[in-house]
Amino acid sequence: METHDWYHDAPGHRISSILTTPDGGTERIAVLCHGFLSSKTSSTNNTLTRMLIERGIATFRFDFFGQGDSQGPFEEITTTLAVGQALAALDLVTQQGYRRIGLMGSSFGGLVSILTAAQRPDLACLALKCPVVDFAEELRLGFGDKELARWKATDTIPNIMGGPDRIALRYAFYEDCLRRIAYEPARSITAPTVIVQGEQDEHVPLHQSRRLYDALHVKKHLELLPGADHQFTKREDFTRMTNVIADWLTEHLA
Repeated sequence: METHDWYHDAPGHRISSILTTPDGGTERIAVLCHGFLSSKTSSTNNTLTRMLIERGIATFRFDFFGQGDSQGPFEEITTTLAVGQALAALDLVTQQGYRRIGLMGSSFGGLVSILTAAQRPDLACLALKCPVVDFAEELRLGFGDKELARWKATDTIPNIMGGPDRIALRYAFYEDCLRRIAYEPARSITAPTVIVQGEQDEHVPLHQSRRLYDALHVKKHLELLPGADHQFTKREDFTRMTNVIADWLTEHLA
């Protein structure tokens, strides 16, 4: 059963969400955080929902501020705001009676999930798909000094998904990223954590996942897929990635 609804973060923004529950109900749930310029109905979120429902685990998907169906102009998003929305999602599913809660994040959603998990000792597990750990570093490497200067001057960035038009995004996003690097917060995570990344990821530097893995002081696993890119565009890579994550969530939500 799917329930399309809204909830609110601490500042009062309306956040669009989908709660999917298996027949007969459950006390187990995975909260899924999508990537940058994506939505709650991404292919990863939809696939994991189908897999987890078959295993008796509910999922809660939501759109970050200014993305999908959620309130707000995308140009005003920050990592700090997104973390607040993930925390509000965890509060909501806890209030709804779920007792075993896992958190999963993709790319930018991975960064949000790391920072969120560092504040939530009640999580049963954490799963990360090609997580950004230091978004400021990724942006510097991807844009270069000239493009960063243009961003600061115009509050626009190139379309990192490949489109021709520039995207409105305030330079304050980058400044916030400098304050939200996740290596040190990761040391506070108490939930067993899996990291899955392609060895040919063209967006997130591979050394970020390796350094994150070293920073974690919990049961952990790093799965590197030879030849896989950021989007896991090869069918076999996508299947491997979703299976590793679904298996981790299933094991630790049992």
